[in-house]
Amino acid sequence: MKLEKLVAEAQRGDDEAFYQLIYLHKDKLYKVAYAFLRNEADSLEAIQEATCRAYLKLSQLRQPEYISTWLTRIVIHVCMDEQKRKKRWILDSSHLDHRERKEPLMSDQAATRLHLEDALARLAPLHRHVIILKYFEDLTIREIAAVLGHPEGTIKTWLHKALGALRNDLGKEW
Repeated sequence: MKLEKLVAEAQRGDDEAFYQLIYLHKDKLYKVAYAFLRNEADSLEAIQEATCRAYLKLSQLRQPEYISTWLTRIVIHVCMDEQKRKKRWILDSSHLDHRERKEPLMSDQAATRLHLEDALARLAPLHRHVIILKYFEDLTIREIAAVLGHPEGTIKTWLHKALGALRNDLGKEW
């Protein structure tokens, strides 16, 4: 069934059509959520919340051909809300027990990945979002602009600044 027709049916109240829309986009939505939250349980919860928000706001979608972009934007907003909520609950490390712990040895690849994830976490949220969408989700500048709702020039600027910040943070060996 054509995507725009599914959207039209879902907007008229057809729950099965809405389910099919979500089912068609579930893999992409999960990838985006996981790229932001880095945790399966949180990602699944974010998709559930985004699905609920999409269901409630489906009548506001004016261009059915952009359903994928619209759903992705909702997932990103849910993930940003979750990141803000978690940030409020993070304990200051000075309050934690500093007992010595033996850390398991990591492979070079795992250590590199952790180092990169830490550097991404230190980026400004908008810069991190652009990096994730560009390099983890393989979106074009035009698609990122549509998802984030900003002009392509702004996205290019953010991407340039984000890459510069990553280079400074990670050093020249990266």
